[in-house]
Amino acid sequence: KYELYSMDWDLKEELRDCLVAAAPYGGPIALLRNPWRKEKAASVRPVLEIYSASGMPLASLLWKSGPVVSLGWSAEEELLCVQEDGAVLVYGLHGDFRRHFSMGNEVLQNRVLDARIFHTEFGSGVAILTGAHRFTLSANVGDLKLRRMPEVPGLQSAPSCWTTLCQDRVAHILLAVGPDLYLLDHATCSAVTPPGLAPGVSSFLQMAVSFTYRHLALFTDTGYIWMGTASLKEKLCEFNCNIRAPPKQMVWCSRPRSKERAVVVAWERLLMVVGDAPESIQFVLDEDSYLVPELDGVRIFSRSTHEFLHEVPVASEEIFKIASMAPGALLLEAQKEYEKESQKADEYLREIQELGQLTQAVQQCIEAAGHEHRPDMQKSLLRAASFGKCFLDRFPPDSFVHMCQDLRVLNAVRDYHIGIPLTYSQYKQLTIQVLLDRLVLRRLYPLAIQICEYLRLPEVQGVSRILAHWACYKVQQKDVSDEDVARAINQKLGDTPGVSYSDIAARAYGCGRTELAIKLLEYEPRSGEQVPLLLKMKRSKLALSKAIESGDTDLVFTVLLHLKNELNRGDFFMTLRNQPMALSLYRQFCKHQELETLKDLYNQDDNHQELGSFHIQASYATGERIEGRVAALQTAADAFYKAKNEFAAKATEDQMRLLRLQRRLEDELGGQFLDLSLHDTVTTLILNGHNKRAEQLARDFRIPDKRLWWLKLTALADLEDWEELEKFSKSKKSPIGYLPFVEICMKQHNKYEAKKYASRVGPEQKVKALLLVGDVAQAADVAIEHRNEAELSLVLSHCTGATDGATADKIQRARAQAQKK
Repeated sequence: KYELYSMDWDLKEELRDCLVAAAPYGGPIALLRNPWRKEKAASVRPVLEIYSASGMPLASLLWKSGPVVSLGWSAEEELLCVQEDGAVLVYGLHGDFRRHFSMGNEVLQNRVLDARIFHTEFGSGVAILTGAHRFTLSANVGDLKLRRMPEVPGLQSAPSCWTTLCQDRVAHILLAVGPDLYLLDHATCSAVTPPGLAPGVSSFLQMAVSFTYRHLALFTDTGYIWMGTASLKEKLCEFNCNIRAPPKQMVWCSRPRSKERAVVVAWERLLMVVGDAPESIQFVLDEDSYLVPELDGVRIFSRSTHEFLHEVPVASEEIFKIASMAPGALLLEAQKEYEKESQKADEYLREIQELGQLTQAVQQCIEAAGHEHRPDMQKSLLRAASFGKCFLDRFPPDSFVHMCQDLRVLNAVRDYHIGIPLTYSQYKQLTIQVLLDRLVLRRLYPLAIQICEYLRLPEVQGVSRILAHWACYKVQQKDVSDEDVARAINQKLGDTPGVSYSDIAARAYGCGRTELAIKLLEYEPRSGEQVPLLLKMKRSKLALSKAIESGDTDLVFTVLLHLKNELNRGDFFMTLRNQPMALSLYRQFCKHQELETLKDLYNQDDNHQELGSFHIQASYATGERIEGRVAALQTAADAFYKAKNEFAAKATEDQMRLLRLQRRLEDELGGQFLDLSLHDTVTTLILNGHNKRAEQLARDFRIPDKRLWWLKLTALADLEDWEELEKFSKSKKSPIGYLPFVEICMKQHNKYEAKKYASRVGPEQKVKALLLVGDVAQAADVAIEHRNEAELSLVLSHCTGATDGATADKIQRARAQAQKK
């Protein structure tokens, strides 16, 4: 047992007169002074005080809520205050109210007799004993799911003692009713009997579960303490303490992976440590004390002192026991003699080396240094380890270096002003990340940053994260102006990787400092983080500007839809008019989703050109009768006239005429004409043999002769009506010439008909026509007659094989003669 701190917390009352809760892992201590169980004047309100483990005050507040039955700390170091009405109030380390929740209507009606706060792998839980002698619990207050435990048969009064057990990842209740023990799970109530319990027990006065929930201790009215597994299947030992008075507290005291099992029992002025040894260890308590079970021991604090009781680690026992010849003990002596410049150092060292135990000696000294609380002893053991390392060739330095780093961190947090008395085992179980979180929770930002820098942690996990927490705390300081806070945060954080200004701004907004949040968002480089918070703060127009600056269209659409729901129609359209990019994107959206809104936008902007296009699209999209479509087109034509686009207006009017005509044709001739183009309508009429109607339609819509001839030529060729085609070609002189006739006939693979028209082709296209029908020789004669080099080359390219050899020679001779001339 050694002293952690000399407490200087100036308590005005005894601990027995307060509700007390101390968090594990060197956590804070909460005291609720003047609780309702003590006789006090009605006018005196209780005071809730929170201290560090060294007695440094962290918070003090006047309790204004209902009577409190129990206090406890969660794994996140939040204080849970269980009231008589079943409400649980949650406070932070500095007395700031976080939230509250209720344990259910049944608890409210029957009131709370007793409560326990316990810890599982899922989080921190609360178990309640109601006035109806029923239990209700929640295994995780972070995700509240209430479970009403089964009723204990014949239970008419409160159990003499009870506790929570965690078995197979499920929380259970173990309670004692006279000589009987009952185990409650979510569905059943089972009577259980501890194996090997001494006879004559008529009542259990106290029970304790180990820190890891693996072991259980029961204190009986006969003065016996039974120790076994929490499953009540195996007995470890039993001890007769010869004291029948119920103890004030009973907790387990054991080191991880140790075979030794011990229980610490506290009465008013006596502390007893019992285990499987026949004798107990007893300490006299000078003042009222409180026990806090830890992973590897028990913390004991009173008004004046704070001590730690634990099993001596094996390495420390080997080195420091009297007349020890362990390699670590010899190495420690060798180092001390070396500092005295004594030759005994060489003798000790030789003795270790002869036994081949120098590596073991170094490891023992390093391990023992970790378990020492006093820095001078740590240094002495580490010096001995360093001395021994000098005589080893291949001793890995990692364990020594890491131990030095860990001890430096531990000594820093154990300081009286910090007040976190972690042991080495607790520190390793807790991890450095959780320790940093706890320093941040205490607002010890400089120390947390120094530790990160010393251990060279990655910025995102270390310094950046702590600076972000500091900034979130800074925005809560309402006595400093928004401008100064924003500037201070930016100067400190800059462009530190891993820091999100939007998270800090969100915290500022949560504190009611909207302007500060906006200033902080100016430093946020990611628009995707800025915009959602600006929308949440009802700064939609600013959010729209930021979204447009980002160039992210999805982000702009998000803001536009938010604005659309937030503003009335007129204000929304006016906002869009000031943001051309947003207006353009919204139009694109409306084209696919909200056509009527698109029309309203065009009307508001007097955009008659787009309005005309809109009505044209509407005329095709609608499933209305022809009259409705013509009406839509008429509206479009009017809009085009207003836009001074006469071409579009005239084209629209022509389309209206065509639609009416097509409907008339359908009525008179049958078939499908509606929605065909003008050319397709003419072609369809020709294909159906209505040539006169086709010609009349061409005259009505002023189709040029050339186009009409092409349409008729193509249609008659498709029909393979060669007789009608020949009549058509002779009806008058062709405005498109006769080469198209040749091409169309060849396309239909009719060389016979093609040759009829080849002879009628004009001189300038004669060669091409003859080549199309395959008359290479005649094409050569015409080309030679024309003396056209391009035509000669074209014919030559069509000469193939022996059949056209004579023609090719003729062309070559003609070329030679032309060159001579």
